[in-house]
Amino acid sequence: MRTAFKFTLLLFIATFTFQSCQDNDDIAPPASLEIQDFIWKGMNQYYLWQADVPNLADNRFADQTALNTFLRGYPVPEDLFAALRVSTSIDKFSWIVSDYLELEGTLQGTTKNNGIDFGLSFKPGSTTEIFGYVRYIIANSDASTKNIKRGDFFTAVNGTQLTVSNYKSLLFGANESYTLNLAEFSGTTIVGNEKSVSLTKTVLSENPILINKVITSGAHKIGYLMYNGFYANYDKQLNDAFAALKSQGVTDLVLDLRYNSGGSVQSATRLASMITGQLTGKVFAKQQWNAKINAYFEAENPSALFNYFTDKIESTTINSLNLTKVYILTSASSASASELVINGLEPHINVIQIGDVTVGKNVGSVTLYDSPSFGSENRNPNHRYAMQPIVLKIVNSVGFGDYFKGLQPDFSVKETLSTLGVLGDTAEPLLSTAIGKITGTSRMSRQIPGKEFDFFTDAKSIKGMQNQMYIEKAPEGLLKALE
Repeated sequence: MRTAFKFTLLLFIATFTFQSCQDNDDIAPPASLEIQDFIWKGMNQYYLWQADVPNLADNRFADQTALNTFLRGYPVPEDLFAALRVSTSIDKFSWIVSDYLELEGTLQGTTKNNGIDFGLSFKPGSTTEIFGYVRYIIANSDASTKNIKRGDFFTAVNGTQLTVSNYKSLLFGANESYTLNLAEFSGTTIVGNEKSVSLTKTVLSENPILINKVITSGAHKIGYLMYNGFYANYDKQLNDAFAALKSQGVTDLVLDLRYNSGGSVQSATRLASMITGQLTGKVFAKQQWNAKINAYFEAENPSALFNYFTDKIESTTINSLNLTKVYILTSASSASASELVINGLEPHINVIQIGDVTVGKNVGSVTLYDSPSFGSENRNPNHRYAMQPIVLKIVNSVGFGDYFKGLQPDFSVKETLSTLGVLGDTAEPLLSTAIGKITGTSRMSRQIPGKEFDFFTDAKSIKGMQNQMYIEKAPEGLLKALE
């Protein structure tokens, strides 16, 4: 109910602001400026840094005619969107798409994908040439039927060496099929080995629950859950995974978020509630919007700014472990909603972070459509543009959220490409360290030295749309009520 009420208020604000604009000026934008008009009005209403962008000021344009004159200077919608953002050093994560169908699918883990989740690093001694390494294979994908696995390296696509200037077009271009040219670690560098694998992209929905198992070590029953994306349509499967852990009487939990670049705030709140259970009704996180929206909330309903621990997924009871300590594995790819889980839990229970420093993304977005309420109902049928601007910052229950440089691990364990190990195996370095901390056995936490390379980026960050923390769209019924 709190979530529904919160969106009712937000949509009321958006509808009221839009209607006020029309009341003050009956001149509608010409058809050629419909997209640009939507972009400006959506950013003016919701953008977190609206007050810092002069061209988004509420009094910037006297009327619709003046706004139209400004918008004509940006015939390409993407250029207008870029011009209305603060510097990219502050806002690294807002984006716009020309087809919201692709956006909606991606936020739920559905993409055109060949099934390889990979990282990219610089070749030793180079600042331009890069190579890839397979982190995991997505089930039921084309790659799952091919001779390629975690830990394999590749340096080229269709014989063309990967570089910082061509990797996006080669790996995520228009071609649905390509050949990866494989390589191997020579002891000092990455060299081609004349092997290759041909891959084809299909529409693929990734179940973010890659591994869910129980490891028995002495008196400890350790649950190990590798969770790779906060996709809300998999929340009930996540709840089932916790039911399986609970039924086996786990005493400890290792939550592996090393390849999880984020997703739904609602899913993050539910996951935190599954780990705990004793905190229902307490504050998990607080949202900080731009001054206009924040002021309205503070005056009318301050509690609408809070996300609370819960015991339900709709009408389904959450399977909670009632833990007071959790071990969370991270990497340089752990971002947004993953960081929210760590930061939101820390005031309440003991969070032991093992791995590498996280990305440092403490801001969230919402999908805005070209409609009277900026929601998905009554969208403009003339185009499919939608925006995913940053609209809020999230802090925990004690007000901390300033981790722009990432969350520092309690125990630093970086993945090395020569010692990646098998995910879920007790000898895998990060999991081994966690088990060692749980059981007090130094043998299991011992690391084998391996070759480190300079991390460049990863598959989910390249796609952009999966490296997110977002608020769910409003239910359709609310939008109809506000029309």
